Amino acid sequence: MRRAPLHFNIRRHTPWPSAAVPIQAAGAASALGIAPFALTLARAQSLEKKDVHIAVGGKALTYYLPLSIAERLGYFKEEGLDVTISDFAGGSRALQAVVGGSADVVSGAFEHTISLQSKGQMYRAFALQGRAPMIGVGVSAKAMPDYKTPADLKGKKIGVTAPGSSTNMVVNFLLSKYGLKASDVAIIGVGAGAGAVTALRSGQIDAISNTDPVVSMLEHNQDIRIISDTRKVKETVALFGGNMPAGCLYAPQKFIDANPNTVQALANAIVRADKWIQKNGATGVAKTVPESYLLGDQAVYLAAVGKSLDGFSPDGRFPADGAATATKALSAYSPDVKADKIDLAKLWTNTFVDKANAKYANA
Repeated sequence: MRRAPLHFNIRRHTPWPSAAVPIQAAGAASALGIAPFALTLARAQSLEKKDVHIAVGGKALTYYLPLSIAERLGYFKEEGLDVTISDFAGGSRALQAVVGGSADVVSGAFEHTISLQSKGQMYRAFALQGRAPMIGVGVSAKAMPDYKTPADLKGKKIGVTAPGSSTNMVVNFLLSKYGLKASDVAIIGVGAGAGAVTALRSGQIDAISNTDPVVSMLEHNQDIRIISDTRKVKETVALFGGNMPAGCLYAPQKFIDANPNTVQALANAIVRADKWIQKNGATGVAKTVPESYLLGDQAVYLAAVGKSLDGFSPDGRFPADGAATATKALSAYSPDVKADKIDLAKLWTNTFVDKANAKYANA
């Protein structure tokens, strides 16, 4: 009598040996006739939480490129994770999703961990995507042809991805250096894509703070004049007085404590993506991301990624002075943030990325 075939309802996983299963074991498993994906499945079963919801504000922006690369190349799946990414208009709104409990982890700006701690909420960054903010501030060539210094921004409408986001933070810090307060300008949320480009070109705003490819698109067509550029580490250090960690993965400390293996898997995927970007450059990135990321102009996108390459983290590690620099910058214009009240050591950790780098040293 012929037996009916057995059917298993198992998600497809790309095999990748885990730290708990040495490479030699993978070979032995094959010799014994064990399917390689079974090793990945066993690894997934060691995770405290396989289904992870990540909130991001402007997924297509170069600021969060490692997140998209990790997703597109299947790095999350190879770590045994089933990741869902929800995209919001700006980082502050992505943060609200985690605070509200509808997401587990934020792919957002490092300085948000400082703002949260100042309110008694403990969040910690555990994998760095950008070692520079990669944000450009530009004034409209049409609306402000006679611009001379940032002091000229007084009374103007400045577009940011979303109020309270990192693009807003850079504007506020820039204003403070020239004796202006946030209340001296009108901050308008314009998003992180084609809508931001339209807002500037249509005259809805007089200046813009955004990341690539938006900034390069406007710059390429001479719609804006760049007045502050943090796409490179040197310019970032000059503006903020030290290393300024930017895009990263961060989560509530309670989530990290309860799910250390899951957090390690997330860090592994981001570190691999960080390394991949350094090896493959703008051309590799343009071939990998969704076509919608290009905003209809591949040449401009290639140039945009090229300008930001220096700002991407090569290994996911946070600089030792990063938390202090970010806290000083935030406290310079935010009365709610008292630098001497912030516990810098609780804002970040390199524990997970150090393990990821040891594991994927040759990635």
